[in-house]
Amino acid sequence: VQLQASGGGLVQAGGSLRLSCAASGRTFSTYAMGWFRQAPEKEREFVGSITRNGDRVDYADSVKGRFTISRDNAKNTVYLQMNSLGPEDTAVYYCAARPVTTTITSRQASFYNYWGQGTQVTVSS
Repeated sequence: VQLQASGGGLVQAGGSLRLSCAASGRTFSTYAMGWFRQAPEKEREFVGSITRNGDRVDYADSVKGRFTISRDNAKNTVYLQMNSLGPEDTAVYYCAARPVTTTITSRQASFYNYWGQGTQVTVSS
């Protein structure tokens, strides 16, 4: 599967952005999806994940209450709605996928087989 992330950009602190990750292929509904981010000189970190059928989501503590993950399996797309953005959210954001047979996800980057190219999010103070 190929993943294409989009929707990044420059936003002022307190603003919002919605990232999208479009997947190729006809089996998107069998993929657990995750969002990760990597700030300059920092390791890639987990942001959130969603099960293959969208019935369960998981968030890093740093974004809980501000970010929302959703998916539209008919459109082969997963979304990351980001509200109340702060400079600490500045990073390249990546979507990731793994084919699964159950409703599982993971906070570990190594769990995911496929990665998008990343989209830059910059939050100015």
